[in-house]
Amino acid sequence: MKEIKKASSEDLAKLLNEKRESVRAARFDLAGAAKKNTKATGLVRKDIARILTEQNLRAKEVTA
Repeated sequence: MKEIKKASSEDLAKLLNEKRESVRAARFDLAGAAKKNTKATGLVRKDIARILTEQNLRAKEVTA
């Protein structure tokens, strides 16, 4: 959580894309039954939500 707050906006955008790609890949792995860790997808989705929250807070600070 702290690294998300310390990261720059560009880094957050890159991290968001990486996390979204990993969720997409995990879904395909689960469909093919190659991966058994179903909890990992939920954890990554929570990270995505944290990143989006931080981006929205920063956008509100700029407009305020």
